[in-house]
Amino acid sequence: MDSQQVFTFGQQGLTLLLMVAAPVLLTVLVVGLVVSIFQAATQINEVTLSFVPKMVAAVAVLTLAGPWMLSTLVEYLQRTLQAIPTVVG
Repeated sequence: MDSQQVFTFGQQGLTLLLMVAAPVLLTVLVVGLVVSIFQAATQINEVTLSFVPKMVAAVAVLTLAGPWMLSTLVEYLQRTLQAIPTVVG
């Protein structure tokens, strides 16, 4: 295994990580922004007002995109494990 293969596996892993985590992170970011704008406009400084909508949005996204995330991770793991004999040998 040479350094190019190591960097390729690392790059594929990081790309997959960003692709799988992006839906949840972007949704929580948008919900947090909307809630903070609402809090600034109404001057309501309640901690649970910012926490609960983010959690609900994250659970909703995980419910909708969870099967896709899991299948993507399983496919990557299968490809990686199947490539071990060709890389080592």
